[in-house]
Amino acid sequence: MKRLTFLAAALAALTGAGVDVSPASAQSFQSFTCADGARFVALLDPKVANVQIDGKAVALRKRYTLTGVRYTGRGITLTMNKKGTLLRHGKRGPTACTAT
Repeated sequence: MKRLTFLAAALAALTGAGVDVSPASAQSFQSFTCADGARFVALLDPKVANVQIDGKAVALRKRYTLTGVRYTGRGITLTMNKKGTLLRHGKRGPTACTAT
């Protein structure tokens, strides 16, 4: 209980000092529309992309690449780099997507 009280007091002190400690500051929420008509919503965290596609929620783990960012999981690959965003979903081929 003391630990929880301490954390609440520290959070209040940081908030009062003008420091943004909200979890949303480390996350990016985006909607995408793809060339093949697919639409999905992604909540991008530093390590995970939580994607809502085809009525299902899927957590994609971040993979390291030389250029850009790639998230994979459950047959879905989301690649983001300077050239744009690509979605590979199931047996479909890669399709270009744009943020809306």
